[in-house]
Amino acid sequence: MEDVMQTAFAAAEPRGKLPFYRHLYVQVLAAIAAGVLLGHFYPEIGEAMKPFGDAFIKLVKMVIAPVIFLTVATGIAGVSDLQKVGRVAGKAMIYF
Repeated sequence: MEDVMQTAFAAAEPRGKLPFYRHLYVQVLAAIAAGVLLGHFYPEIGEAMKPFGDAFIKLVKMVIAPVIFLTVATGIAGVSDLQKVGRVAGKAMIYF
């Protein structure tokens, strides 16, 4: 039993510093640079990959509406005062 607990605690300990290439912003910047270079030096490959990019943009657009709705619904569900609910709904209508 003690071994299981030690293993669980060891897994929960924070890891050391991540290498720079494991950070999301570095990966995004590398992907942008790769896309720009690919489009500049090999435009025919870039043209062939256009459907993938279009599909990705459509997927992002499809996910945005439910995320916004659930964010507003969760915010309203967490509020007990009806006046605050009205303010949250009003602000949501203004923003979105």
